[in-house]
Amino acid sequence: MQRTLEDFLRALRATEVRVSPSESIDAHKAVAQVGYGDRALLKDALCITLAKTAEEVDRFDACFDRFFARDAFATGAHPPRAAAGDCDSSQASLADMLLANDTAELAAAMEAAAGRARTGEIWLNSQRSLLTRRMLDEMGLRELETLIARLRDAGAPRDQALAEALAARREDLFAEAARFVERQASLYASETGRRLRDNLLAGQKLTAVAPEDFKAMEALVRRMAKRLASRYARKRHRARRGALDVRKTIRRSIGYGGVPFDIVWKRRTIDRPKIMVLCDVSRSVAAAAQFLLLFLYSLNEVVERLDAFAFSDRLVCVNDLLDDEKVDDAITLILKRIGFRPTDYGRALADFFAGAGAKVDRHTTVIILGDGRSNYADPRLDLMRKVSERARAVIWLNPEPSTYWNQGDSKMGAYRRFCSIAKTCNTLRQLEAIIDEVLRTYIPK
Repeated sequence: MQRTLEDFLRALRATEVRVSPSESIDAHKAVAQVGYGDRALLKDALCITLAKTAEEVDRFDACFDRFFARDAFATGAHPPRAAAGDCDSSQASLADMLLANDTAELAAAMEAAAGRARTGEIWLNSQRSLLTRRMLDEMGLRELETLIARLRDAGAPRDQALAEALAARREDLFAEAARFVERQASLYASETGRRLRDNLLAGQKLTAVAPEDFKAMEALVRRMAKRLASRYARKRHRARRGALDVRKTIRRSIGYGGVPFDIVWKRRTIDRPKIMVLCDVSRSVAAAAQFLLLFLYSLNEVVERLDAFAFSDRLVCVNDLLDDEKVDDAITLILKRIGFRPTDYGRALADFFAGAGAKVDRHTTVIILGDGRSNYADPRLDLMRKVSERARAVIWLNPEPSTYWNQGDSKMGAYRRFCSIAKTCNTLRQLEAIIDEVLRTYIPK
């Protein structure tokens, strides 16, 4: 039964329930105490040992129910028949179980064959057909098919009837094997497939995301933001406490005969990022803008203040929409209010200074997402210079390749002089790396 528990722990890890080596040892000890006889008791013991958060408890429950599910072995409505007595023992084993409709023996044989075929090592859903056939071969399918062909060739009515009965039960066996492997895939391959899909989506151009991938992209954005938030929350906690102040600790220990009862830590000021985001929501970059807004608003626990602005031919503050509406609905309303119009960067910078220029200070990072194409209007470089002088950093994320900058009506060459960072950013992987770099600058060394 140790193999069963190890397979279950592997299934848990595949559903993103973290199981450390020490927790695995504790799980084995718990099972040794409660055994496998009482399903409810086993589930509670393992849940207490392995699940550490409410979210992990939900994942544990779902995984446990799938893993220990043992549906009745279905072989159709065929009544039992006499065994295939004219076959040798090596060929008759699977045939006899099918003809006798021995569901218990068939279920045990399938479990054993699955272990030999290593169906539990499935990584991709595309492996299901191969592993199903491999498992059936381990059960003796090839010998069964040889027997059916031989009975049909014999020509006798009794042999023909027996062959047809075996063929019908073989179809039922195929369906049962497919259900078994499907359950294995849901345990071990679903999360692997999601990670592969996420890896592909992370490199997908934000301006070319297919509509059917939007939900998956949004889920990936939230996971990335959660990962960054968790990382920098821990770093802030360590930095807030600081390192040991040896001099003050020794000085205070004098009153205790040199014993350091009173530990003194160095204190350091921790900056939480203040971020202002200016998103170009004209037709060419609207898709990238909505993912940036979603990403940043998922970082609220790390960011002290986030002010979001959207612009095309004019600029508006969209904090109210993002505060009062669900993020998905808010982004739709933003695009409806100001999106898909000709771009005027000069007008947008003027509106920004008129409404929020006083908030920009040395603690503020200004992030601009846009292609820098202003339809030959005045780019207002004087205002861009003021933003650069007041802000902690100005980061320009351009969805276009750098080879397109300065071509046509692009003013990126002029704007990039006033930017701390000006990079091509047209995938979620690039976006995560840049936001990671921004957050890292606020953590004391």
